Amino acid sequence: MMKSFSLALAAATLTAAQPGFFSDIRQLTHGGENAEAYWAPDGKRLIFQTTRPPYECDQIFIMNADGSNQHLVSTGKGRTTCAYFLSDNKRIVYASTHLAADVCPANPDRSKGYLWGVFAGYDIFLATDAGKILKRLTETPGYDAEATINWKTGNMVYTSLASGDLDLWTMKTDGSHKKQLTKTPGYDGGAVFSRDGSKLVWRANYPKTAELMQTYKSLLAENLTAPMKMELMVADADGSHAHAITDFGCASFAPTFTPDGKQILFSSNKHNCDSRYFELYLINVDGTGLQQVTNFGGFTSFAEFSPDGKRLVFCSDHDAKERYEFNIFTAQWTH
Repeated sequence: MMKSFSLALAAATLTAAQPGFFSDIRQLTHGGENAEAYWAPDGKRLIFQTTRPPYECDQIFIMNADGSNQHLVSTGKGRTTCAYFLSDNKRIVYASTHLAADVCPANPDRSKGYLWGVFAGYDIFLATDAGKILKRLTETPGYDAEATINWKTGNMVYTSLASGDLDLWTMKTDGSHKKQLTKTPGYDGGAVFSRDGSKLVWRANYPKTAELMQTYKSLLAENLTAPMKMELMVADADGSHAHAITDFGCASFAPTFTPDGKQILFSSNKHNCDSRYFELYLINVDGTGLQQVTNFGGFTSFAEFSPDGKRLVFCSDHDAKERYEFNIFTAQWTH
C-alpha cells in the first residue's frame, strides 16, 4: 500500500509552483493510475477511470468530492474510458469494451513509439450511477468513446470511427440524432462543450504530408493512433467555423472551457516538446493570451472546473511513489 500523502506539504509545493492560480490543494487518490475525473452536476461527486487491484486495466469509479467512498460502477470487465454524469445527477455514460471480451485488450506495442489504443471493441453505454447498464448507445463497428455532455442542451459529443476516420459526432443521451461534425482526415477527439452549449473545443491531429497520412492510416488499421502531435481546435457547437487556436507542433489535449467560456484550460508539453512532461496552460478562445498555470515537472492533465466554478479537479504524477502512478487532485481556483 502506498504511504499516505502529506496534504500540507503538497499544498506548499504545488501553490509555490505557480502562484495566483491554486490554493487548498487536496489529493483524493493514493496509488494506481487514476485519470479523467469529472464533476457531478451538484459538485458533490466525481466520476473517474482507474487501474487498481484487482483490475488489470481501467474501470470506472465514482467517489465523493473529498475522495471518500471510492467504488466501482462499470462492469469490471474489458477496458473502460471517458465517463461523464448526465444532468439529472443519477445517470452516467462511459465507453467500454466488455461486450467484445471480458479481458483487457492488449496494450499498444511501445516499440513503435508512444501510442494510444483506439480499440474497436469500445462502445458507449448509458448506466445508472449505481452501475446498472440501461442502454448501449453506439453499435457501429470500430471505436466509439470520449463522450462528454452539455448539461444545458442535453447534447453529447464523442469520437467515432463510424465514418472510417476518427471524427467528432454528436447525439442525444438516449443515442438518437447522431450527427457527424468533423470530416478533415485525421484524429479528432477529447471534445467538450462550453457551458452555454454554443462552442466546442477538442484536440486534433491532421497529418500534413502524404507520408504522415499513410503512417496515421496504417496505425489506425491496427486500432492505434500517435498522440504526440495534437493541436487545439475551436468551433461552433454544430462543428461550423472550426479553426486551430494552437500551432505548437507538440501535444496539446484535455481542453476545458472556463466557466465564463472566454478561456480554455488545457494540458501540453509545449515547454518540452516530444516529452511526457505536461503542464496546464490557459489560453483565450481566440488563441491569444497564453499563460502557463502549473510547473510541476511531470505529467499534469485532465482539468475540469466544478459546477460552481470555484474548484478544479486534475490528474498529476506529482509526488508519485511509483512509475506510472497518477493521482487525482482538487484545488481552489483563485485566478
